[in-house]
Amino acid sequence: MGKNIIIFTVFLSVLVGCKPEKTSNNVVAETDKKKKRKVVVYQVFTRLFGNTNTTNKSWGTIEENGVGKFNDFTDKALTEIKDLGVTHIWYTGVPHHDVIRDYTKYGISNDDPDVVKGRAGSPYAVKDYYNVNPDLAVNVENRLQEFEALVKRSHKNGLKVIIDIVPNHVARNYKSLTNPKGTKDFGADDDKTVAYKVNNNFYYVPKQEFEVPDFLNGYKPLGGENHPLSDREFDENPAKWTGNGSRSPKPNFYDWYETVKVNYGISPDGKKDFDELPEGFDNEDYKKHFNFWKDKTVPDSWIKFRDIALYWIEKGVDGFRYDMAEMVPVEFWSYMNSSIKMKNPDAFLLAEVYNPSLYRDYIRKGKMDYLYDKVQLYDTIKNIMQGKGLTDNIPPIQEDLNDIEHNMLHFLENHDEQRISSPEFAGNPDKAKPAMVVSATISTAPTMIYFGQELGEDGSENAGFGSPSRTSIFDYVGVPALQRWVNAKQFDGGQSTIEELELRDFYKRLLNFTISSDALMGKYQDIHQYNREKTLNYNSKVLSFVRWSDNEKLIIVSNFDAVGNHRFELKIPSEIITKWNLQDGEYQLKDQLYSIEEFTLNVQKGEGLVRLKLAPFQSFILQLQ
Repeated sequence: MGKNIIIFTVFLSVLVGCKPEKTSNNVVAETDKKKKRKVVVYQVFTRLFGNTNTTNKSWGTIEENGVGKFNDFTDKALTEIKDLGVTHIWYTGVPHHDVIRDYTKYGISNDDPDVVKGRAGSPYAVKDYYNVNPDLAVNVENRLQEFEALVKRSHKNGLKVIIDIVPNHVARNYKSLTNPKGTKDFGADDDKTVAYKVNNNFYYVPKQEFEVPDFLNGYKPLGGENHPLSDREFDENPAKWTGNGSRSPKPNFYDWYETVKVNYGISPDGKKDFDELPEGFDNEDYKKHFNFWKDKTVPDSWIKFRDIALYWIEKGVDGFRYDMAEMVPVEFWSYMNSSIKMKNPDAFLLAEVYNPSLYRDYIRKGKMDYLYDKVQLYDTIKNIMQGKGLTDNIPPIQEDLNDIEHNMLHFLENHDEQRISSPEFAGNPDKAKPAMVVSATISTAPTMIYFGQELGEDGSENAGFGSPSRTSIFDYVGVPALQRWVNAKQFDGGQSTIEELELRDFYKRLLNFTISSDALMGKYQDIHQYNREKTLNYNSKVLSFVRWSDNEKLIIVSNFDAVGNHRFELKIPSEIITKWNLQDGEYQLKDQLYSIEEFTLNVQKGEGLVRLKLAPFQSFILQLQ
């Protein structure tokens, strides 16, 4: 979520309960798999994409360091993103969040550096959900219309549009200028004399004023620049609870002090002041969930966020990425997501959930389409890429998530994680190649890449708030590898290095294959453990598995080793040969990544064998001809 991710789950005991049992009957996922191909999401930090300014001064202003605009996503730019093998584009940082820039002539109040992270502000401290970040517009007065035009342009170029919604918290100074008629701001009708009421939008610390936290580690807002509002004062009386759940009127520097927590009808002692879903309702579809809530009284915050989501759906947005979804009760998600699905059954709903014991509740009860597969697949692959883990640890993850594998979105980068090419992660973009093949092909789940990942961007700029290794989401900055590809907005790689273009070609080949493959929406079986036990020279730096459908059979092998070739005779177990209806004999295999090499699958006595030689970081996607 772009903050120091310390998850103070105030109500975690209420939310977690017992770990739900796994079932193999995931009706929604199975229906989805039958009617769709693989999904590939391109996450782009909107204000950075079109910025061609290369100054990169720490704490630089918009005039010094530049900023990208909605209009920078031209037809040419969107065509190139689509042709990379992308189906959905997640425009990060669209809703109007706090920024340190004077827009008062447009009726926008100034934001206080004491409660804003960075100069350009965190996209997860939203100030106005009914408008968009003024930095992103060429004409600030028409900023909403410029975003609407971007949505239409994206659709015209074959891309579905995702934006963020952050239900757990809002900016401390939330104030909407463009609320639809009859819509009130968060907190407008709150009783601030009490810590909690079910229809209060916030939690309060009665009779105590908010205090700006003590800044640590030499931090100074705006890097110490003089600013009329940077005075360690912020008027909030009474103080509200902070976004991560801190109840102190003076939050800690590592709390999410720029935000306030939204109240969903859970009292400070954990009591739920709303109806709970009936037993067994996790197996019901979104229509049943929608009907369940129709005659129920729900907390005011539920209605406000539902209306926000439907507002953007009406403007053509195709889905949402929900920040820190597990900090909001699952019943709200049932209410919210079923309402969205009634308007757009194909809406793409992705949630940030890091507690595996909650996965099935948030998918089945909360009606999420997808969750991040971070703490299992991402963390495991990262360890392998860093030379600290074994490929042996990957198959058990797929087994554990078997019943929800379709719902667990895979990624190797996003705005919260370190860039692969940074020294703090892998220091070499080629280390991502086997990891990307595995991540993109091991399940039916969507794949996500972060803008610049396909070019090996290393996130080394010291933009101001935060530190290098992650491309800053808090400040005005350039993204050098991407800027070389953008090439003065020609979007043709004209300034890219040979290595960057070769890496992008790899991503393009892989992603386009995944969105066209029947087998990748079909069945999976691990053959890694079988080969670990039976194959000479096959080790824990290699991973193999098979994927198949009625029309396509694939053998996928990846080498995570940085040095030395791996030669072995990969064995295909007899049960796979039987399932594929293969008789003894020879069958041709063709690599789908580079379509140059051909291999032979030799089936004898019901077992298959393929002689392979893998170079460092090489993968094969071998298709049975």
